Amino acid sequence: MRASQIKPDDKVAVMEIATKMRGAGLPNVFIASAAEMAFQFEGVLDLFLMWNDEPQQSERDEIIADIQELVEDYNQKELVEAVYVRFDDLETIGKDIRAFKDNLRALVDKHGGLTQLAQKIEVPQPSLSRFFNSGSMPRRNTLNKIAKALGLSKIQIATEYSK
Repeated sequence: MRASQIKPDDKVAVMEIATKMRGAGLPNVFIASAAEMAFQFEGVLDLFLMWNDEPQQSERDEIIADIQELVEDYNQKELVEAVYVRFDDLETIGKDIRAFKDNLRALVDKHGGLTQLAQKIEVPQPSLSRFFNSGSMPRRNTLNKIAKALGLSKIQIATEYSK
């Protein structure tokens, strides 16, 4: 992501949209982080404007999930060394990730469901839905937030994930 100079009018638009996001029930932590990024990055500003102009809730949810991913990527403080993964191993890895997320989702459901978890960890509910429904590798930051909300240690969540 490349930083760019955002015009004052665009900054005001971001603040107005942030107010609408708050009215839509999105977490303040998310809104503040996303707005801060929209002030710096034109791509995030574009997503804010798209969210504002989108009438369909399902599309708005997708935009929020996209913004959340950008916020998490930007805030990722730990550098991860590149790991070589053999093409032959991808199917097995994908199944392991899917099984891990399914088991974690069952635990989340026992503790009140996605909406309650979203409120506890201050991540938009659409972002959590995408997290659990995608086959992608979970982000460590998201896993740590979920683990804390469910009373799991980082070791427990890492052990479950490594099976």
